[in-house]
Amino acid sequence: MPKLIRLYITQVAIGFGISAAFVFGLLWFDVAGLGHLVGQSDVGFLAALMLWVFNGIVFAGVQFGISVMRMQERDEGPRGGGRAREYAMVPAKAESRKRLL
Repeated sequence: MPKLIRLYITQVAIGFGISAAFVFGLLWFDVAGLGHLVGQSDVGFLAALMLWVFNGIVFAGVQFGISVMRMQERDEGPRGGGRAREYAMVPAKAESRKRLL
């Protein structure tokens, strides 16, 4: 199996695992009454499944995006060009033309 496909499957599995923990936490701590609604409904299993799948899609996408962004190649250092000179800021004296009383 190609490395990219293996990476994708791994990150999707991690994302769905995070989603399972997230949905479990939502239901266990009864956030916004979701635990009560899911527990007392006759289609509560379907609601929990939908929460898990839809959050899994989001978390898997974020997980894969983070892993792809971390695959950057490290630079060896600067590749030419010179350093910009730093000029010292020296205050200039300005005289006032207005006379104070």
